[in-house]
Formats: sequence, structure tokens, C-alpha cells
Amino acid sequence: MTKLVTGIGGIFFRSKDDKALALWYEEHFGINAVQNYKPWQTEGGPTVFAPFKRETNYFGNMNQQFMINLRVSDLDKLYEQLKTAGVKLDENRMNESYGKFAWAYDPEGNKIELWEPTDEK
Repeated sequence: MTKLVTGIGGIFFRSKDDKALALWYEEHFGINAVQNYKPWQTEGGPTVFAPFKRETNYFGNMNQQFMINLRVSDLDKLYEQLKTAGVKLDENRMNESYGKFAWAYDPEGNKIELWEPTDEK
């Protein structure tokens, strides 16, 4: 069977202040704001697609319908940068056989998962 879907082409979600939130993601994660008309170029790597049960508390806020997981190259460095910038962070961290995890919150309270995959070389 030919694989016709080759990746995620965009993430679209509602926001109270779309321009401010887009700039926040650009400032803290380097994700180009759509207003710049230059799409964010991601590096190849694993992408997890996983629906969760409606009752999950993994996202934190029960009203949050999705959670973005950002693949990162140096979780500890990014975590410290975010902390220095005053970004709200979850104090819990996780180390699993498949990578390290931490969580941050955007200005609208959306929980963001940060994942440094284990080097599989």
C-alpha cells in the first residue's frame, strides 16, 4: 500500500489573542508565526499520533482538547531558557527508555509537552 500521508502539515487551534500567542510560540520555541508567511520547517523524526480517553488528566485542564508535543534536541537547555524567560513550567519531569519529558504552559494555559527522544543509534 502506498503511503499517501507524509506528515503533519499544520496545527490549527482557537486562541483568545491569536497574534500575541503566535508571537509567544515564535519567541520561546522558534515556531514561525503564520503572519510571517514563512512556514516553520521541522526536522525529520518520530511523530506520535495518539488519541486519549476523554477523561484523561494527562493534559491538565479538562477543557484542553489537544496537547502539542514538541520534539527537542536539548531538553535541559530549553527548560532553563524557558524558566529564565518566566514561562510557566510543570515541576514534574519524566525520564523514560524512549526519552526525557517536561511540560510548559502557553499564556492561555495550554499544556505543551517537550520531548527529547532517546538517541537510537
